[in-house]
Amino acid sequence: MFSPYYAAARRRGAGDPRNHVAVNVALYGGAERRWSMTERNSAALTASSDHLQIGPSAARWDDDGLTIRLDEVAVPMPRRIRGTVRLMPSQVTGQCFTLDPAGCHRWWPIAPHARVEVALETPALTWSGDGYFDSNEGSEPLEAGFARWTWLRAHLADRSTALLFEPLCRDGTQELTALTVARDGAIAPFQAPERAVLPGTLWGISRETRATGEGTAKVVATLEDTPFYARSQVSLDLLEPAVPAMHESLSLDRFDSRWVQLLLPFRMPRRAR
Repeated sequence: MFSPYYAAARRRGAGDPRNHVAVNVALYGGAERRWSMTERNSAALTASSDHLQIGPSAARWDDDGLTIRLDEVAVPMPRRIRGTVRLMPSQVTGQCFTLDPAGCHRWWPIAPHARVEVALETPALTWSGDGYFDSNEGSEPLEAGFARWTWLRAHLADRSTALLFEPLCRDGTQELTALTVARDGAIAPFQAPERAVLPGTLWGISRETRATGEGTAKVVATLEDTPFYARSQVSLDLLEPAVPAMHESLSLDRFDSRWVQLLLPFRMPRRAR
């Protein structure tokens, strides 16, 4: 969805999304911090209802969950990322949510709570813990529908998950979706508290969320700080005190700017297959 090559193809009236596919991998922390997002064309794509292959990496869905086999090369320093990620959902939800008044953009929190097991060969890393799996789709480019959005996911003490998705649409409306998802997959809306402003990023991306009580929302760590996107670990009072959460801020205005489009190929190289 953030491909500069796809954006350029759309401007020429020839934007086939199947010709702009990529697997994004981000590893955070220590000397093994790596990031990859290599775009490939349709010849590198194989897809069915339970299997997706993009170049040398592939994902398969079965009765136990999702298995992702990674074989990617990081940028800008070329280093291999190879290994397996297993995602085993507690439950799979069956409900999608529209994010804009026109219904052009949809969000599906497929598995708000899941067990994740990571076993990498290169670099030699293992990890297991709580995870999350969702999907976005739309009938128009993101930047056509939204100026920006914020998103947050928090795992609560009762093992349920709280989700906030709040885009600012191009027509000026602010659409807020606030949900809790129980361990059995039951989804319920909740009344989100007032907005809470978080410190901006080094690239000048604004960050905000919803929290109970002034000053309770804090940035614990910034994991991604790019010209148009930030991913952060935060702590906030939301349904219970001092909840750890993952947060993202996305500026589609910034993404759509010419200078950002010129920078993106340095982080997103394109290969034939």
